[in-house]
Amino acid sequence: MFKKIKQYLIISIVSVVFSLYLFEGYLVINQQISTEFTLKKQLYENQKKQKWDIRTKAQIYQDLKKTNNQIQIPVHPNYFLGKNYPIFPLSGISNSVTINCNENGYYSIYQSDRYGFNNPDSEWDNKKIEYLLVGDSFVHGYCVNRPNDIASHLRNLSKKSVLNLGYGGNGPLIEYATLREYLDHDVKKILWIYMEGNDLKNLKNERNEIILANYLSNINFTQKLTSKQNEIDNVAKKIIQNELFKKDKKKLKYKFLKFLRLNNTKKIILKGSSEKERLEPVIFTEFKTILKLSKELAIKNNSKIYFIYLPTYPRYVSTYDNTNYNLVKNIVKELSIPFIDIDKEVFKKEQNPLKFFPFEMFGHYNEDGYKKVSEIIYKLTKN
Repeated sequence: MFKKIKQYLIISIVSVVFSLYLFEGYLVINQQISTEFTLKKQLYENQKKQKWDIRTKAQIYQDLKKTNNQIQIPVHPNYFLGKNYPIFPLSGISNSVTINCNENGYYSIYQSDRYGFNNPDSEWDNKKIEYLLVGDSFVHGYCVNRPNDIASHLRNLSKKSVLNLGYGGNGPLIEYATLREYLDHDVKKILWIYMEGNDLKNLKNERNEIILANYLSNINFTQKLTSKQNEIDNVAKKIIQNELFKKDKKKLKYKFLKFLRLNNTKKIILKGSSEKERLEPVIFTEFKTILKLSKELAIKNNSKIYFIYLPTYPRYVSTYDNTNYNLVKNIVKELSIPFIDIDKEVFKKEQNPLKFFPFEMFGHYNEDGYKKVSEIIYKLTKN
């Protein structure tokens, strides 16, 4: 009797496991057939009457490198978190044609400036800077070309000089460090552009980096990065050579591990049962400290600082929890920093706010989105 029960248990367990993996396989295949990318590709090719660039970043890098040895890709500052490099770069490779990203059917590409940021290099020669921007990928200019990024629009609208110090993956501490290293111009206005999706989550990782922590503990600390661009370039180029061509293998390994872990099946089972991630109170405390120091730096530099709050795609396709929004807004108000709410000023005024995202799907803003946001920023900061 016991032997039969054991056999039944084994058969039942094997059957359940087999069924779960069979279902996972179905979800993976179905996901590949009906991904947003496939729909985006179809929409783009129907609208533009041209093919979506399906190459990976590694492939386009190899293709363009054949005719231009100055082709590079961004090595984001957050790559260096926990890596224990002797310096912590806050920008990319200088004076290079830089391949960025593809969300709109084409790869955005820009010529980096002398410090590896997405600016015309001549901007650094201007004695007076109207706007200096810090932020993450939305400021960096993902995934559009000049003049469709925020900084370029502000240049065109103001007819004055604008410096873009944004970089993909940046959080508040990296942005403050960037101000400390590169704010040595006569800057009239600093735009601190905050992205609601992950800026505070990024801070959770940044706060444990020793070099970055020095910017908080020592007001005089500096890496003197403006004099170390050759070192930054060399480090980043080595990383590209060592890491770029391993990515495809890593992706395959990651997909296999996701399958073994039944990731898609677990998402369905757990959907709706998990609460929105809550950030520790200390994160908001440190965020306030960083903003306070940034305001003090602005005052010392005779600059006016503005806080620009950017909404992201998930806000418009699911129930939005505004807890973090309210906490961030209160911090900014307590510090008497002008708060510009882009959701209120732009997106809520549209019948279909999704039109500002690539093909109304997840991603950064599209060209129209960046333009509309830039126009409002200029309107509310031009005086």
